Amino acid sequence: MQGFSGPVPDGMWTALRQEFGLPSLDEVRARLNDLPDPEPVLRALVRVFIGDGTFCPGFQFLADGQLDPRVTALFKTAMEAKVPHNYFALWMMTPARELAGARPVDRLNDTGRLLRILRAAAGLASVGRR
Repeated sequence: MQGFSGPVPDGMWTALRQEFGLPSLDEVRARLNDLPDPEPVLRALVRVFIGDGTFCPGFQFLADGQLDPRVTALFKTAMEAKVPHNYFALWMMTPARELAGARPVDRLNDTGRLLRILRAAAGLASVGRR
C-alpha cells in the first residue's frame, strides 16, 4: 500500500487492542463453532500477524459478533488490490487527510468514499469497480 512500508508499529497494535479488542484466531474460531458452516466467515476475516500469532481486529465485528459488512467490503477490495492484512489494519486505524483527519474505522457509514480512498491508497484506482 502506498505510504506504508516496513513493520506496523507496535503502538498501533496496542491501540487497536485497547479500543476494539484483538482476539486470537483460535478465540474467534471457537466463537464460530456454533455456526452450521463457519468456513465462509473464517475466509472473510481480517487477520493480522504479530510475532508468531494470528489475531482478528475487533473493528470488523458488530456488537452481536457477526462480521460488519462494511469492513468486509473494504477488506475484499484490499485483498483484490493485494494489500497485506497488517497494512489494511494500519490503514483502518490511521487518520486520513481525505477524511479531515478521521480514521477509516470511524467513517464506516461512508463505505463508498472509503472504497475510493482505499483504491487510491493501494495505487489501483480501477480495482473492484463494476
